[in-house]
Formats: sequence, structure tokens, C-alpha cells
Amino acid sequence: MPFGFYIIMAAQFFSALADNALLIAAIYALRELQAPAEYEPLLKTFFTVSYVALAAFVGAFADSMPKWKVMFISNTIKIVGCAMMFFMVHPLVAYAVVGLGAAAYSPAKYGILTEYLPHRLLVVANGWIEGLTVGAIILGVVLGGTLIKPEIAQALLAFDFPLLDTGIDSTGEMVIGIVGGLYLLAAVFNLYVPDTGVDHKPLKKNPWYLVHEFKHCLALLWRDKLGQISLAVTTLFWGAGATLQFIVLKWAEVALHLDLSKSSMLQGVVAIGVAGGAIVAARLITLRKSVRVIPLGIAMGIIVLIMNFVHEMWLAVPLLILIGGLSGFFVVPMNALLQHRGHILMGAGHSIAVQNFNENLSILVMTGLYFVMIRADLSIYWVITMFGLFVAGAMYLVKRQHEINQRQHDDVIHLDDSAHH
Repeated sequence: MPFGFYIIMAAQFFSALADNALLIAAIYALRELQAPAEYEPLLKTFFTVSYVALAAFVGAFADSMPKWKVMFISNTIKIVGCAMMFFMVHPLVAYAVVGLGAAAYSPAKYGILTEYLPHRLLVVANGWIEGLTVGAIILGVVLGGTLIKPEIAQALLAFDFPLLDTGIDSTGEMVIGIVGGLYLLAAVFNLYVPDTGVDHKPLKKNPWYLVHEFKHCLALLWRDKLGQISLAVTTLFWGAGATLQFIVLKWAEVALHLDLSKSSMLQGVVAIGVAGGAIVAARLITLRKSVRVIPLGIAMGIIVLIMNFVHEMWLAVPLLILIGGLSGFFVVPMNALLQHRGHILMGAGHSIAVQNFNENLSILVMTGLYFVMIRADLSIYWVITMFGLFVAGAMYLVKRQHEINQRQHDDVIHLDDSAHH
């Protein structure tokens, strides 16, 4: 891989690390404020609203200037959100601002891969970026969970800088200060991201034009026989993954009797599985074979049901790693296929904006349903059962649709000619 690729990875890693440590800090802040329990999944909702609301604009924004510049601007918005939380703005509002930065960041970080790398390296690059993003999620959640541990928080707060009064007196402030430092580190890497020299489209001033263009791209990708399958899988995966984060926190509390600091470590365990699955998929699965992984999605949904019968830590850990591993293995090839189709049909930034719109709409709907279930005092065991059956059922329908597509179009199997260049 060229050196610039590693700079892109580093920038991405620290930015994602900070996002996820901040999620735990925000949950901690909500608990300090004694906010109702159902506010916690709303953090994810507020974070993702920007992805859906601005989908029509962020793709065009990302394609309108060098990607490093887009990444730098977006990261600065995240720093503002982080600072808002530090200065006692309500965690839901502050985390929504961070989400705004993340929404603008995403098309740039994926779009630069298709601009910078030859197309044969895309599955490998995706394996890397997914693996690293997931690594950042694991470490971010674990870092957040570790920093709020009373003994560690006390030790860090007792640490005094000579000649400098930081004004940091509480655990929450200390965690947010450290997260801010990570965002600053990401910003430094952003400045060194290579300029790919690709021509940029000037940003159209008319918002209606952008909305119309986005609608056209959305329809284009859903009509494409391979695009629709990969889009359906990744959409389902991200919605399910975001909901599973909160299900694991709640389940760890009820079934394993763990506090926030320890149950956030279990989220990390799922993510270790995802990273493992992503790496194996990057090794074994080529772009041509990518659709063969769909049955693993069905298996994942069924295996989730086993969580209902587990009350011991030694059983919980391997089970969560397995669930993560299956999901990582089937999402990476699908992601690469989706980018490949999107790049051919409409250009990188636009196709990723379409992907983000669908995936984050799915996160909004699924975390929203979870919010409603928790609000209605539904037992976590019922929630897990409904979740597992839904994932398995939805993946089965995707598999059926793909088989129908193949029968109609034998030529779909041959990825278009650009695959041979």
C-alpha cells in the first residue's frame, strides 16, 4: 500500500476513537444528570440525524474540494461539539454537533480510497478501514469505560500540571478533555493526507438541485441488481449493529449484573469479533464472490437468540465474539461491492452519501424502536428475541431477492468490464 494510505488510516482511526470514547462519556454525563434511561439510545439518534438530513449535501461537499480539506473541516466541527459538552451544553445537543462533523467526514474518508487506490486494492483497503474503524470503536468504548472507573478517574484528576490550572475538576470534564486531545491529533493527520489531484466538481449553489440529484443517485443504486443487494445488507448491518451496542449494555446489566464501565468492555468484545471477521473476509473473499456471504447474516440473527440463555461471563465473551465475527465477515465484501458499483454508477462521494443515508436511516429506525421498547418496560430478553428473528428474517428476504435477480439476469454475475482493467 502507498504511504499516503497509512496517513488516511491514522486520521480515520483517531477520529473514530474519539467519537466512541465520547459516546461513553455522554452516557456517563446523562447518568450524572439523572436523565431517564431511554435517553441513552437517543444519543445515537441525535448523532445520526445529520447523516440522514444532510445526505443530499455532504456527498457534493466532499466532491467539491480536496478530501484532506473536507476531513479537516469536518474534524473541526467534531471538536466544537466536544467543547460544547465540556461547557455543560446538554449531552444530546453536543453529541448531535459531533454527528454533524461525522456526517461530513464520512464521504471524504471513503471517497478518497476510490480516488487514491487502484480498484484491485479496494477490498483489501476496505478490510483495513473497517478493521481499523472497528478497532477504534473497541478501543474508544474501552477507553471511555476505563476513564470513568472511579479509581482511574481519581488518579488522573489528582495529576496536576505545574504552572497550569486546567480547570478540570470532575470525571466527565477529564474524559471530555482527553477525547478533545484525540480529535486534535486526528486534525494533525488530516493536514498530511495526500492530495489525489482528482478534478473537483464546483459545489452547486441551489439546494433543490442537490436534493434532486441525490434522489436520482438513490434510485439508481436501488435499481442496480448488485447495488440493491449490497445496499440492503449494509443498511441492515449498521442498523442492527447500532442497536446491538445498546442491547449489550442493557443485557450485561440485567443478565450479568455489570456496571457501565464493565458492560462497555463487552461492547468492545463484539467489536473484536467484527474486526477479526473483517480481516478474514479481506483475505478470503474477492469482489466477484462477495454475494456468497449473505447466508452468514441469517446465521448471525439466529445466534443472537442464544444471548437469552447466557448468564455467565465465560459463555458471554465467546458468544459475543462469534456474533461480531459473523457480522464483520459478511459486511466487508458487501461494502466493497457497494463502493465498486457506486463508483461506476455515480462517483465516490455521491454513492457514499447514498449509502450513509440508507444506513443511518436504518440506525434511526432501529434505535428508535429500541427506545420505544425500553420506554414500554419490555424485558431485554423479549427485545433480544425480536431483534434476532428480525435480522435473520430480513437477511433471508435479501437472499431470496438476490436469487430472483440472478434468474432474471445471468449476466449480473459478470461484474462490468471495468473489473478487467
